[in-house]
Amino acid sequence: MSSVVTKTGDRGDTGLFGGRRVPKDDVRLHAYGTVDELNACLGVALAEKLPDDLRVHGERLQHVLFRVGSDLATPADAPLAAPRIRPSDVTEVEGWIAELEHTLPEQHSFLLPGGTRATALLHVCRTVCRRAEREAVSLSRVEEIHPDLIVFLNRLSDYFFVAARHCQVSAKLPEIPVRYE
Repeated sequence: MSSVVTKTGDRGDTGLFGGRRVPKDDVRLHAYGTVDELNACLGVALAEKLPDDLRVHGERLQHVLFRVGSDLATPADAPLAAPRIRPSDVTEVEGWIAELEHTLPEQHSFLLPGGTRATALLHVCRTVCRRAEREAVSLSRVEEIHPDLIVFLNRLSDYFFVAARHCQVSAKLPEIPVRYE
């Protein structure tokens, strides 16, 4: 049995899929590390009581986020073991957003991120997803990445916002509009 301890990163670099080594503070590692963080945040949210539809989406998304991370960890010129993010992944998330929006009251102002613990955790997922998107955009400025990655992360952050609202409404608790006092 092999150990998780390889010692290959002890000097501050790591290997990408395809064999190239890069510093651990490389923009590519920020991007896929934040996707990993997002997946962990989603895992915490899934540990809470969630509406059934959000649980199904979340469990599916955890697998997709591993593909996103794999895609980001693989230079464009290297072979990828897992499938890259596809337009159908974006379409799937858009479908979930449309389904959830039908359950929500019309939004007239910005809303405080909070409410139930599950709602608050979905808002954390939203903000971490936005950071992952920003870091993927930064990566795309210095290296070629699959263009559907940025679209997917953008749509996914929209999903987390709608999912957080759906979670709050499902708990029969009010959404709190921002007051600029």
